[in-house]
Amino acid sequence: MNAPRRREGVKRLRDQSLSERQASRLVGVSRSTARYRPHPRDDAPLAERLKRLARRKKRYGYRRAWATLRRAGERINHKRVYRVWRKEGLSLKNRPRRKRARSGASVPCQATHPNHVWTYDFIHDACDSGRKLKLLTLLDEFTRECLAIEVDPSIRAGRVIEVLQPLFAQRGRPEFLRSDNGPEFVACQLKAWLAEAGTQTHYIEPGSPWQNGFGESFHSRLRDECLNGEVFATVAEARVVTELWRREYNQERPHSSLGYRTPTEFRAAWEAQSRAGENRPRLGLSLGGLTDAHHYEGQTPLAQDLPPSVQPPAAALGSHPCVARSSERATGSVP
Repeated sequence: MNAPRRREGVKRLRDQSLSERQASRLVGVSRSTARYRPHPRDDAPLAERLKRLARRKKRYGYRRAWATLRRAGERINHKRVYRVWRKEGLSLKNRPRRKRARSGASVPCQATHPNHVWTYDFIHDACDSGRKLKLLTLLDEFTRECLAIEVDPSIRAGRVIEVLQPLFAQRGRPEFLRSDNGPEFVACQLKAWLAEAGTQTHYIEPGSPWQNGFGESFHSRLRDECLNGEVFATVAEARVVTELWRREYNQERPHSSLGYRTPTEFRAAWEAQSRAGENRPRLGLSLGGLTDAHHYEGQTPLAQDLPPSVQPPAAALGSHPCVARSSERATGSVP
């Protein structure tokens, strides 16, 4: 029984000539609770804002809607957003998830800084005419930035190199590139080019998609928020739409594992603290998400403002050999 119904019970007992003390004891509430008079607030403006946001971002839930309002400068409690979100019928239906066999192992070679581990993979779609589309996606696992989405009916190893070359020149080469064992990624041409550039390849084990969890998660977001809601007439249209979504993903979409910051904001905060002269930035990130986000003032929402159900856990970096090699390389102990 909720509090309003308990207060109603106390009122009815008092109408039958019982004292407030006796009625409260029988109902099982304190006298202060029985005396409380609710002060309902007008949620109509908030409901209208949430409905506009839900129409524009059809796959957002209440947490991301709350984070979007906070990023816009509105001080609002997540519980109030949840209550209005449910009342307006904006909740998404839970999709049943298939149970997959898991080995219990975590993602090997976890990224500890930007440009440590990039991951790339393919996802497939089609135009309205039935023409097949092949999308090459490239992701920085630490900052969660989507570095590229290349769209074409066919993408081979040479085209993969053409996508990587300008990114290596612009952002610097990653230490590791994670991928599955697809023919484009194991091609001798690509492996030789990466070896010459100084980037090591890290192939996941066959039948172990959880070893590329960041890429799989990104593909589910790309499919859910972009591909499933669009009908492409041509390949050129698909390129434009996916590029616009990529920019929004990096610069506007709050990311739950980054403390509801955007990947661009997270990278800027990391670089700013690195330039400040600290030996090792305190902004830890693991599979679970962000820690010590409260060190960065001026970025909203802060980690301590998150609801308990989405509070990021402590960092738990793996001890995979590639992490040890990268730290030895940084200290100069490895030639």
